[in-house]
Order: sequence, then C-alpha cells, then structure tokens
Amino acid sequence: MHQQAMWKPAWLEALSTEKFFVACSFHEHAKKNEKNICCLDCCTSICPHCVSTHRVHRLLQVRRYVYHDVVRLEDLEKLIDCSGVQSYTINSSKVVFLKKRPQNRQFKGSGNICTSCDRSLQEPYFYCSLDCKVEYILRKKKDLSAYLRPCKTLQLGPDFFIPHDADDETTQSTLVDADEPMGSSDSDNLSIPYTNFVRKKRSGPYICARSANRVSDDDMATNMSRRKGVPQRSPLC
Repeated sequence: MHQQAMWKPAWLEALSTEKFFVACSFHEHAKKNEKNICCLDCCTSICPHCVSTHRVHRLLQVRRYVYHDVVRLEDLEKLIDCSGVQSYTINSSKVVFLKKRPQNRQFKGSGNICTSCDRSLQEPYFYCSLDCKVEYILRKKKDLSAYLRPCKTLQLGPDFFIPHDADDETTQSTLVDADEPMGSSDSDNLSIPYTNFVRKKRSGPYICARSANRVSDDDMATNMSRRKGVPQRSPLC
C-alpha cells in the first residue's frame, strides 16, 4: 500500500473514487448541499457549505456534463499533465472527463480510439478521460511522477457561489437591485405612463360604450316616434 501511494497520489485516487453531486451528510437540511468540490488535501468531496473549513486547502470544483463528472482543463493542468485527453468546450471553458464512461455500442471503423476503453475519439487525442490516461501510464510505466506537477495552492474560481446562510439568495437578489440605480429608475419612470396608458385604455372603451348606448337609445326613440307612410305600389294591370 505504501508503494502504491508513491506512484499514485491520494488526491488522484479521491478524484476517481469519491462520489460527487450527492447530498452532504453534514449539511443534510441546507440548500445547495450537493458535494461538487474535491478537497485535494483531505482527499474527500465536500459541498459549498464545507468550504469555510477548507479555505487553506487545495480545492477543485467538479462540474456535470451529460450526467458525468468533468473538471476544467485549466485547473487540472496545474496538477497533472493532461495532454492526449480529449477535451470538450462548455460555456467557453474546456473540460475533461474524470472517469470512464460506459459505451453503449461498439465502435466500428478505422477511427481513433481510446487506448484504455476503446472509445471512439477525435483525431489528436488518445484518452477519453483522466482515468484512462492514468490507467494506461500505470500499466506501461508503473509510475506517474513524470506527469505530476507541483501545486501548493488551488482555489475555487470567482464564479463559484458559496452560500453563507438560508437567506443568502434573497439578500443577494436585493443587493443586485440596489446596485443598479439606472435600471430601477427606468422601471419607475416606465411604470407611470404604463399605468396611465392602461387606465386610458380601460376608460376609453367604457366611455365610448356609454355614449354609444346613449345615442342608440335616442335614435331608437326617434325612430319609434316617426311613422313611415304607407308604401305606394303601382296598380295592377
């Protein structure tokens, strides 16, 4: 076991074996308690509520793509050489799959395939996931030290949302509205003419309907008071 830890670091084993996007047992009743972070120093998966106790540790955010775990290539390259692993673009960021994915049907043809799981790949790539590359290197060279990179600090990106309390979402939305005075003033100015417009539309047809009814009643009375004469017909021959 000691020799195994030498050529495969514990954090890499955690990325392959830990379950992500499951409820955190420490924050079972909290909102957004899915474990989508891997603490590389503790070698465990944590949820956003656990970040406060792991702030000085190396944290790697795990994302979801087609129901599988992926990691940003830019972050993973700070830890290990990912050359040859096929990447995908999500929201203008390149990501790679962490684990092997089951292949529904066998690929037929003379295309490029993964060296570990025979999955079809695009041309310049040799591995469909990080696990496939690690497995291939360990099978051929028995050592990963040449591919590992020193990384003492690794923090979450600025776009990662860390909840603080139950009312955090409400507070954040309120601050966003307060930080946009131009938008709020425009909406206030638009609300007055919009209300007047609705009132005019509502009052307009109502007045017209009343006047129309009044005119129709007068016309009806006038028509009833007028008696048309007997129609003149030509005599029969």
